[in-house]
Amino acid sequence: MHGSAAAGWLLVALCATAGGLCLRRLRAGGTPRHGSAGGEALMGFGMAAMALPATVVTPPRWVWLGYAAVFGAAALRALGNGRGSAHRAHHLLGLLAMVYMAGSMAAAAGGTHTAHASGTPLVTGALLLYYAGYVLWAGARLLPLPALPAPAPVNGGSGPVSWADRTELVPACRLSMGIAMLTMLPTL
Repeated sequence: MHGSAAAGWLLVALCATAGGLCLRRLRAGGTPRHGSAGGEALMGFGMAAMALPATVVTPPRWVWLGYAAVFGAAALRALGNGRGSAHRAHHLLGLLAMVYMAGSMAAAAGGTHTAHASGTPLVTGALLLYYAGYVLWAGARLLPLPALPAPAPVNGGSGPVSWADRTELVPACRLSMGIAMLTMLPTL
């Protein structure tokens, strides 16, 4: 992505950490609540790769087309699995945003500037509005609530909590990836 190298490296660290936590959550359990962990890990690592500063590596056009193909395939899979859940719709939109960003970067890498042709600022603006709202909503959900009774330990209070039971990390990872998407979109 275009932008400052420091911001790019911070995004790489944030997205790779979120992807790693999602991958760890995927490996920790096979219950239905872990169903989106694989797709979220793919998005985290993909966003980390896309956020690498252009001063370090400038991928050729075929790499961006490969990203678009991978995220397009993941979007088709999510579309087939995505009936009835707001989170699945959000995940599908995120995958489509990744296809859009990879396609824009492929067009820019190909020597044409169709990434800035008519319609693209409208799509970028719509995605920016969506992710700004999502980040505010998801961030507000992480705020502590006043004096609620402590929940019962997930594992019965015996032994360390497994990664599969670290449910507080899930919304934090999703918020982190939303912030990263909000940061990456204006750099197109």
